[in-house]
Amino acid sequence: MAHGKVNALDLELCEAITRTFAEIDTGSARAIVLTGSGKIFSAGVDLWRLLDAGAAYSEAFLPALIDAFEAVFAAGKPVVAAVNGHAVAGGCILVSGCDRRLMAAGSGRIGVTELPVGVPFPVSALEILRYALGTERTREAVLAGATYEPEAAVAKGYVDAVVAPERLLADAVATARRLADVPADTYRFTKDQLRRETVQRIARFRPHDDPRVAELWAARVADGHIRAYMESVVRRS
Repeated sequence: MAHGKVNALDLELCEAITRTFAEIDTGSARAIVLTGSGKIFSAGVDLWRLLDAGAAYSEAFLPALIDAFEAVFAAGKPVVAAVNGHAVAGGCILVSGCDRRLMAAGSGRIGVTELPVGVPFPVSALEILRYALGTERTREAVLAGATYEPEAAVAKGYVDAVVAPERLLADAVATARRLADVPADTYRFTKDQLRRETVQRIARFRPHDDPRVAELWAARVADGHIRAYMESVVRRS
């Protein structure tokens, strides 16, 4: 991902993620490594744009965000996250959708901050997080709304290992190649087995949850809660 200073998730980046993963998953590549440009994996949703772009953008953005999460999670090929820096909120969900997750040592942080922002999780995001962390850790992660440095992130289950920054991409590619040594049809079938319950829960609850999620995101834009949160982040930084 190379999209602005912090790889913020906006409509264009989400659509590009969905399109690119679909192309790679049906193409000749044997595996996928997902990383960010610069020092940040992804700072999550571009909330400033969400505030400023108007209702039509908001209505288009949330389905695109959900599609991007599901595109990463649904890929049948090995997918390895090379977390090169901060992976916050939606950035953390993208990491959680990957099969293996490596994070660079240093000052980057990972976690889900949706509740402090004041918005609910789309069911796809919540279930992908549950798949990665397990139910108990997901409950802790969601309610705490905190972010963690790499070593703590391993202990919390957000990532599998911490590696030296200069080794991150090489180690991620090596991990992807090892996973790709498994016959492709076997790997895809096994991923389907592992994800089956998560996929079924998403399909079951999306028709009920997605409209309410959209309503609550719109409400937090309208009542100023998201803007107040963002202004508080700016003051602290």
